[in-house]
Amino acid sequence: MTESILVVEDEEKIARLLQIELECEGYRVFIAGSGHQALEIYQAQQPDLLLLDVMLPRFSGIELLRRIRVNDALTPVLMLTAKSSVEDKVSGLDLGANDYITKPFQIEELLARVRAALRLASTRNIEETGSWLKADDLELNETTREVVRAGRTIDLTPREFDLLVFLLKNKRQVLNREQIVTAVWGYDYYGDTNVVDVYIRYVRKKLTQGDQSELIHTVRGIGYVLKDSP
Repeated sequence: MTESILVVEDEEKIARLLQIELECEGYRVFIAGSGHQALEIYQAQQPDLLLLDVMLPRFSGIELLRRIRVNDALTPVLMLTAKSSVEDKVSGLDLGANDYITKPFQIEELLARVRAALRLASTRNIEETGSWLKADDLELNETTREVVRAGRTIDLTPREFDLLVFLLKNKRQVLNREQIVTAVWGYDYYGDTNVVDVYIRYVRKKLTQGDQSELIHTVRGIGYVLKDSP
């Protein structure tokens, strides 16, 4: 799929030059001349990378970056600026800019930095995707410890989280209480295996809201199984 880039630059000649060069490299390019317009395009198009000028009308590139980073920590942002002071660079980097390019710049260097930023973002996305465990509309990320069902964030205790990870990793497999205790509580746990029933009940309650279907099922006389809804 063609990668897309949002160029946020109020100087029309520079914006047009960047558009031509980037399109020649095979990118799909959007142009915005102000922070307000850029925010609208960003929300509508979800570009793969932003080239963001610091000095913009209405609100600055630094302010635009701050607003984007509230909900998006991954999309690479390269700042373009005529300023080269340490203070300006520190402000942008502290807010989540991936790199800084000072005007005037060599187009070859800019294109190389764009390619590098997109490669790094692609690698991170692959790692992020690979760490998600899924069942039906339930998603769990082992790296970030996020648990989401149908868009709803679910807060789990560390033990509840470990239990759900084990069930997801063994999806569709019937697991007895001893297996679950060993995996979640450890080999040296000497308590009653009924603790599994208690924690299964906790997790079920947190996963199920309204008319959502059960994902964790009881297999009488054996234990439990997590599987997708029919």
